[in-house]
Amino acid sequence: MNTIKQNLVNVRSHIDTAAQKCGRSSEEITLLAVSKTKPASDIEKAIACGQTEFGENYVQEGVDKIHYFADNHTLVWHFIGPLQSNKTRLVAENFDWCHTIDRLKIAQRLSDQRPDSLPPLNVLIQINISDENSKSGINLTELDGLAAQISILSSIKLRGLMAIPAPESNYEKQVEVLEKMHLAFKQLQSQYPNIDTLSMGMTSDMEAAIACGSTLVRIGTAIFGARDYATK
Repeated sequence: MNTIKQNLVNVRSHIDTAAQKCGRSSEEITLLAVSKTKPASDIEKAIACGQTEFGENYVQEGVDKIHYFADNHTLVWHFIGPLQSNKTRLVAENFDWCHTIDRLKIAQRLSDQRPDSLPPLNVLIQINISDENSKSGINLTELDGLAAQISILSSIKLRGLMAIPAPESNYEKQVEVLEKMHLAFKQLQSQYPNIDTLSMGMTSDMEAAIACGSTLVRIGTAIFGARDYATK
């Protein structure tokens, strides 16, 4: 446990420091522990250290973990991977959040398939902020139209935006890209009452993301160590 425990202490300290630097409170920033490919035993160690929000990239793996921890009602599960139409039902029936909405069809299916017994599924629109062909997400010019269509769906709740910028080691260049997301977020916030979540920032660009208004950082390797994709 000591490694994951110490890693969580270090990451939370890093968040605190980054928030203080830009005059923000660390309480404004949710730490999402990205637990993809990691065993339930690692998640248990993180839970023992007070971590309650977890992100999964693979639908079936995430559903298996949600079922494993079904008795723990404090946990919040985020789906943060690309979502295909044939997997929407599993996400709608099991997760609390979906970060990767980039098509009306997917949002419509999630809304239609969300059980009435559950609260609306929280969703974020994914922006392809670096215009990478290999990445999911919409162009910023498409945001207003898609947000308007999603906002009227009854069983999902639009909460904000998500982005995975292209890798960049230079802090100023990170800020340049992430600030575009912040501006889009503020504009969306002025139009819709439930917009409160800007999901951006990973281990390598967390400080810049926090400076640019991120409310949720997605951290995996810095908490759980390197991933083993051999079993995927």
